[in-house]
Amino acid sequence: MDLRHLSYLLEIAKQQNMTKAAQTLHLSQPTLSKIVRSVEDELGAPVFDRSGKGLRLTDSGAAAIRQIPAVLRAVQDLHTAMDDVAELKTGTIAIGLPPVIGSVFFPRVISPFQREFPNVSFQVTEEGAKRIEGLLLSGELDIGVVVGPVNAQSFHAVPFIRQQLALIVHEAHPLAGRRRASIAELADEPFILFSYGFAVRQLVLRACQAAGYEPRILHSSSQWDLMAEMVAAGVGISILPDVICSKITDPRIRVIQLDDPVIPWELDVIWPRDNYVPHAVRSFIKFIRLSEGMTD
Repeated sequence: MDLRHLSYLLEIAKQQNMTKAAQTLHLSQPTLSKIVRSVEDELGAPVFDRSGKGLRLTDSGAAAIRQIPAVLRAVQDLHTAMDDVAELKTGTIAIGLPPVIGSVFFPRVISPFQREFPNVSFQVTEEGAKRIEGLLLSGELDIGVVVGPVNAQSFHAVPFIRQQLALIVHEAHPLAGRRRASIAELADEPFILFSYGFAVRQLVLRACQAAGYEPRILHSSSQWDLMAEMVAAGVGISILPDVICSKITDPRIRVIQLDDPVIPWELDVIWPRDNYVPHAVRSFIKFIRLSEGMTD
């Protein structure tokens, strides 16, 4: 049913005269009469009683006229909502972030994006990289940030941060006065690492195994600040991304660069290749590319 035809019925009911309504609508009277009959056929009941000199609404017609304004408003609201989404006046992005990088990603990307698009909201899920990948593939998240490399067959990826991991020790530790250290030198140390499912943990484990030993993991945590507190208390050592080390202000902690080997820490913004990408997410991806100096 053509929505314009419903608006024609409103005008006819207002004028109570087919000829006057046709003049107002800039239609010929026969054309308008044909439209009305067509609408009545679709509704399965007469809208107007034509037995007298003028037009009167039938019971069915009165019921229809009461509903038509609501129908037209609902359709208009639908178009407005679609336009708002297309123009990014509104939208929601479900994003997965490892807890370790939330404090970096928010000020660097999300905050400036929301200044430009204040009505786009974010639903943030904090999980490890593997869990984020699973939530993306199941459609529970739109976009995620993980430590690369990622499976290129399953995900699109945009590089975000390219840094490396660093060692943190207590100020009284034998290595505290050093600027650099190797993974091999840490074979007998008690490690404080991220929990299972965190990519940083796997990077450290692989580096230790390549150096010929399995690290002795004393504590595991999902919170880098708690890990730093344990190091400051002399409980053990930890290996964290450079960007996190730069946030540690406890004077008891020393940051030492690892150079044998360097352990790269590369963050990628990813989204599934086979899933629908909402308009707000596409705009967010474009924003990230521009903010990181990349082109599409």
